Amino acid sequence: MLPKLEKILPASLQKTDSFKQALTHRSASAKHNERMEFLGDSVLGVIITEALYAHMPKASEGYLSRLRASLVNEDTLAQIAIEISLGDYLYLGSGELKSGGFRRKSILSDALEAIIASVFLQQGMDEAKTFVLTLFDERLQKLPTEDALKDPKSRLQERLQARDYSIPQYKLISTKGHAHRQLFTAECFIEGLNIRTQGISTSRRKAEQKAALSAFEQVKKEIK
Repeated sequence: MLPKLEKILPASLQKTDSFKQALTHRSASAKHNERMEFLGDSVLGVIITEALYAHMPKASEGYLSRLRASLVNEDTLAQIAIEISLGDYLYLGSGELKSGGFRRKSILSDALEAIIASVFLQQGMDEAKTFVLTLFDERLQKLPTEDALKDPKSRLQERLQARDYSIPQYKLISTKGHAHRQLFTAECFIEGLNIRTQGISTSRRKAEQKAALSAFEQVKKEIK
């Protein structure tokens, strides 16, 4: 059993075959958690969507969508899984154990979604909702502002346009490394302010976002 879940999940549920399957990665058994993860993803999405809709009556559709995306994603789910020590209880094949699969974000987030599916299948939507909202309680109480959720490129462009400056220009500077482990360097150039920044990441999009973030910090100092 997962000790950190004992207060919000009955011990009897944690002893079921369904719960064990939710913790089982495909590397460990043919009876694994992938189908349950698929179901749990949908159940989680509905619960979080409803919670945001009910608690933020004045929020726009775009803001609600970005809020949901900030909560229902691999990074957030993996972090919650770490907080409840989920990785210590996963059933993994020897290869995944050796490679540190119990720490891998994709495995942790999938297992958490599978657990949500297990609760839903055994106890219904009301209990699944209680479970999910308990897991996400702190994050739902501290939701980011609409502006904070915008990606750096959007924030930069909006700030420049609001002050009648030209929009940023992006250019790929270089691509290094093997095909499966490439690093991209992108440049952001703002002509009217003569600001030129670079960002490096594992995709062109991420590299551009990093360059935009650096440029945004400079823009804030140049124009109020």
